[in-house]
Amino acid sequence: MYKRQASGCAAFDYDFRRLVSLVEREPRTPDELVRLLDAIYEHIFAVDFARYDLVLLQEAAPALLDDFYDLRLALRGRIADWYGQGLLNGRAEARLRDCFRALRYATDLIGELRNGFQTRRLGPSRRVAFAEDTLFHPDLRDATRHTFQSGDILLVRGTIHNSAAIARIGDVDSQFSHAALIYIDKRGRQYVVEALIADGATYGSLNYALSHNLGRAVVFRHPDADLAHRAAETIFRQVRRSRWFFHRHIPYDFSMELDETGRLFCSKLIRLAYAEASDGGFVMPAFPTRFHQASRDFLDRIGVTAVETFAPGDMELEPRLEAIAEWRDFDRTSNLRLQDFVMAKLFEWMERQGYTFQETPWIRFVSSMGRATAYLPGPIKSFIASFAPKVPLSMKRETIAALTMLHYTAEPLFRELQRLENESVRERGYPLHPREILKHLEDMRRDAPDRVGYLRSPPETALPASRPQTA
Repeated sequence: MYKRQASGCAAFDYDFRRLVSLVEREPRTPDELVRLLDAIYEHIFAVDFARYDLVLLQEAAPALLDDFYDLRLALRGRIADWYGQGLLNGRAEARLRDCFRALRYATDLIGELRNGFQTRRLGPSRRVAFAEDTLFHPDLRDATRHTFQSGDILLVRGTIHNSAAIARIGDVDSQFSHAALIYIDKRGRQYVVEALIADGATYGSLNYALSHNLGRAVVFRHPDADLAHRAAETIFRQVRRSRWFFHRHIPYDFSMELDETGRLFCSKLIRLAYAEASDGGFVMPAFPTRFHQASRDFLDRIGVTAVETFAPGDMELEPRLEAIAEWRDFDRTSNLRLQDFVMAKLFEWMERQGYTFQETPWIRFVSSMGRATAYLPGPIKSFIASFAPKVPLSMKRETIAALTMLHYTAEPLFRELQRLENESVRERGYPLHPREILKHLEDMRRDAPDRVGYLRSPPETALPASRPQTA
């Protein structure tokens, strides 16, 4: 598979060798593949910093970052074969997504260890994605800065709670909230073409997109550079024309449906671009995201009508795309991880325990006035801007209410976890284990049995489980 240097920590090196051996196994049936991916996930989830010499690992961290990225690429490289052999059934697909998420968390922790687990910054990130701390595909590892190509697909994760919610709303949790297509014109000017909740289909500067409040970013590339460029150029021209005076803007599609193209959401725009450029020869996704019917109350509130869709995280399993480079802000990955756990638990409580959002008069007032934020008093404007900096006219009152309640339910849980995380670093020298985070969240729920923020518990006993507890 690949060579790696020993870290000097015997326990860690043993665990990593075990992980490599699992990734290299050859399953023969769908059930064998499921069991293999189960073993990989459980092995990663069981890792505990308490067993390791952190001084040695910190010294080895730069090399370990590449090792973990290479391991993830090796696992991803198996997808095309497993897909071709018919081994990737629904259970295997879901577990594969879990493995990628767990491996990315492991990489984050190594990066945080390199930084001494000391910096846990709040607020928007001002760092430029891919300028530093970039993990490159081995063929590009001699590069000092990532070079983009026209047609590259950019996956990103924002730093607010609703970004975490978007990433984790489907049947399997993801780590990405948005996707955009990179277009480079004949003069070398670099753009992103994207569909935003606030603006619909639009385009703008790539440099601005990379320096605007990101926590992580990944680049995927189609191996056919000509097709990729045609896809980017085609959608760029369509979107630019739609922004001209007297032309109809392409609004954001809250439904997440794939068949109608008069409205677009982020990954649907990319799907359309490549489908048109290839005359229908390349249509994503190979593995669509499905929605839990147990989450229907929340999905209805935000306007989702689709049963399955193309979510940004689906790119990670797309066998016809190559993973080129990955970046994250290690000063904020801890916050992203805690946000993910909070959202995973909130959706789990809705799905397993029957919790539902309950509006208050304040929420009804704010959501009714949400689209007029520019004309509202400062306190109301600030309240809304904390979770939705710009509210489009197309956003329904129910959607504004749902996003408001989700944000202000998640925030106190996140703040408490952050306090506990910082305490763990001070006292033990390393962050909370996922098992500890999940336990803390359940303790918080039990301490307030009737409500968690704007979520209210049902009068009856808990509903049957519909989503496995994940990290």
